[in-house]
Amino acid sequence: MQVKTNRRLALLALPLSLALLASACGDDDDTGGSDGGGGGEETEDLSGQTVSITGSSTVAPISELVGEDFATETGAEVTVDDPGTGDGFVEFCEGGADISDASRAIDEEEIAACEAAGVEYVELKVGFDGMAVMTGPGNDAVECLNFADLYALTGPESTGFANWSDAQAIASELGSSTTFPDEALDLTGPGPESGTYDSFIEIALADSIEARGQEETTRSDYSASAEDNTILANVEASDFSLGWVGFAFADQAGEAVKILDVAAEPDGECITPDAETIASGDYPLSRSLYIYVNTANADENPAVAGYVDFYLSDLAGFVEAADYVALPDDQAAETQSAWDGR
Repeated sequence: MQVKTNRRLALLALPLSLALLASACGDDDDTGGSDGGGGGEETEDLSGQTVSITGSSTVAPISELVGEDFATETGAEVTVDDPGTGDGFVEFCEGGADISDASRAIDEEEIAACEAAGVEYVELKVGFDGMAVMTGPGNDAVECLNFADLYALTGPESTGFANWSDAQAIASELGSSTTFPDEALDLTGPGPESGTYDSFIEIALADSIEARGQEETTRSDYSASAEDNTILANVEASDFSLGWVGFAFADQAGEAVKILDVAAEPDGECITPDAETIASGDYPLSRSLYIYVNTANADENPAVAGYVDFYLSDLAGFVEAADYVALPDDQAAETQSAWDGR
């Protein structure tokens, strides 16, 4: 299996090495091992067959874990790339990948692009994630930020703000009583190619953007990166940093970063992100995670259909192993039904 190596190496290195070793040895016994959930069933030999996956860096760790086990079981080659949700949909809708990982739902322009290219797909919700808002571990002045604060600090009107306190007036105009420190604001986060970027705007900033008649974007003058580890390193490097990534990545960073509580409203309850609050939707920056499967490719290539079957056979196990939040049983059943009815 081919994977990019910019994320959570400690978590993935061992299973990846084992998967590569098994593939190199040929996996001659195609009847042994687990099928991802059933166990004991004969495993189809898919040696020489390929599955190509692109898209979200947030969802990629799940798809990688599935790919590692699937490659070991079947001999298929699974390639996972992670240019971001938006760039992934561009490739997918051009017919360049079998599956697109996504940390948001496909949008109207992307739907139109797929239709124009004759690419038909099925949308499968696979789990939940929250976006974590972080600062440096030495920042004792900030414990919780609300959506008004996040707009004042990261929205289009904050371009040029060098200090946290520069955003005070906008936050106050939006009804926030948060007091920002008079410290340098070292801002970092994902760029426009990322589904995390899109989701952050949609969930945290969109209402204030509309109310104030601004363009639907963030400020442009911050350290943007498609690499989650780069964002985490930037946050860790400055006590008064501010950044955001998928919760699983921030959680993996441990005490190297300080994860802030978040409130939706200026007078709302500050909620700590964790598996329970993300799954329930109580954490305001919760979101759903998806994979999109090219149905024609799934019909023509048994490795693509087999990969998705394998994915869904132990969906909760794979999602939780990658440090994300599993779907409730009823939603997992809806995902299985969507795949079965494709």
